[in-house]
Amino acid sequence: QVQLVESGGGLVQAGGSLRLSCAVSGSTFRLLNMGWFRQAPGKEREFVAAIRWSGGSPYYADSVKGRFTISRDNAKATVSLQMNILKPADAAVYYCAASALAITTPPKDHQFPYWGQGTQVTVSS
Repeated sequence: QVQLVESGGGLVQAGGSLRLSCAVSGSTFRLLNMGWFRQAPGKEREFVAAIRWSGGSPYYADSVKGRFTISRDNAKATVSLQMNILKPADAAVYYCAASALAITTPPKDHQFPYWGQGTQVTVSS
């Protein structure tokens, strides 16, 4: 059973930074495609960033491109999301997701069978 545990959420002022981390267990991490999604109150869950197991350039939603960076550490079985220049619109519950199957560009949430419990990001204006 693949388990994902996010950490690093919190309250930050607009313009500030946060780093989210996701620890993965129960699978061969280096073979997993990893993604971050978010869901704000009253809105649908949306894609944020993804990084494939095979390497290559990560993929970002237009709304976070240039501000967020996804990275993975295969030795530690973790994936991180560095979020800079945060805006109130970035406030949401952020979810880490994993898939051993192929994902599209951009990825769809239904392509990820494994999910973390989510971590809250609050951005004050």
